[in-house]
Amino acid sequence: MVTNLYFVRHAHSAYSSDELNRPLSGHGQADAQRVTDLLKHEHISVLISSPYKRAIQTVEGLAGVHGTDLIIEDDFKERALSAEPVSDFEQAITRVWEEPAFSWTGGESNLDAQSRGVRSLQAVLQQYKGENIAIGTHGNLMVLIMNALDKRYDYSFWKQLDMPDIYKLSFAEDKLLDVQRIWNRS
Repeated sequence: MVTNLYFVRHAHSAYSSDELNRPLSGHGQADAQRVTDLLKHEHISVLISSPYKRAIQTVEGLAGVHGTDLIIEDDFKERALSAEPVSDFEQAITRVWEEPAFSWTGGESNLDAQSRGVRSLQAVLQQYKGENIAIGTHGNLMVLIMNALDKRYDYSFWKQLDMPDIYKLSFAEDKLLDVQRIWNRS
């Protein structure tokens, strides 16, 4: 029995210091519609999202198409890089990838965020065996989870992601069988 999980990295959002309530930009809203169009034939029976508005807005169109409720799962939220805004994002994010146990003040290390994400992934795989599941999430957390399954998914992989982006991960029980990119920016 194969379980298919569609990780959906959220679409472009208008910047706001309010991480939880930051909405999609106009461009992001158009891309969210493309996400719905791309996944409408995938027979998704379970729809889960990070509690962040931009992740919810990216996948909420699938609820109507597939007739399913949207489940909010806090552990699919983005990793906290630090408690306060960092002065040099590139330097800050590079360091946490180079030193997985390191964390900035008030932030999560890669290992902590990865552990949180993998725990949630395992719970989803256990609860929804044999289903097609879409998860609205964030790029860094998505790649940290994928990295736990296959080390090819690393910092360089994260840097080349689109916003939004979609990866289909197929599992037999909790064993990763295949990864396919679904999103195609055109």
